[in-house]
Amino acid sequence: MSDLGSVLGEMTTKMDKAVEVAKEDFGSIRTGRAHPAMFAKIMVDYYGTLTPLSQLATVQIPEARTALVTPFDKGAMANIEKAIRDSDLGVNPGNDGGVIRVNFPQLTQERRKEYIKVARGKAEDSKVSLRNIRRSAKEQMEKMEKDGLIGKDDLARAEKDMEKATSEHVTKIDELLKHKESELLEV
Repeated sequence: MSDLGSVLGEMTTKMDKAVEVAKEDFGSIRTGRAHPAMFAKIMVDYYGTLTPLSQLATVQIPEARTALVTPFDKGAMANIEKAIRDSDLGVNPGNDGGVIRVNFPQLTQERRKEYIKVARGKAEDSKVSLRNIRRSAKEQMEKMEKDGLIGKDDLARAEKDMEKATSEHVTKIDELLKHKESELLEV
């Protein structure tokens, strides 16, 4: 029975990670306000190596629609600026030699709808990931039952627990999506 518990525990841990990834993905989708998470997925060509922006600069939000990116190495400024410009944020950064200023224009209704579609796509990808994790755990459990390590009753109980955990994680993703949609529709 302890093997069954470890399969369920591992499945829950993986599902928790999938929800965290979904949260990070939603954080990188631009809303009407600037926030540091928007820059989390930006990779910069730093002397031939793709490096996360967070390792090369600090991001500050002095106003609702302005971000200041301060590079640790001034030599990387041009590459950081290019990475921000090429990202899916849809902004045109400018620098004054010491700091890169990123102004976020007001989102149009059309752009908001596009971002909602992107958010829904990310939510669906996360749910597919959860279903794959569940399927993998179910296959492990069925193999344990077939090999005689657990009985049919144990398998049935474990499958109930598995379904409960899966639906809880799907609900978390739906809540994250709902929150992101309301953020995007906020004018």
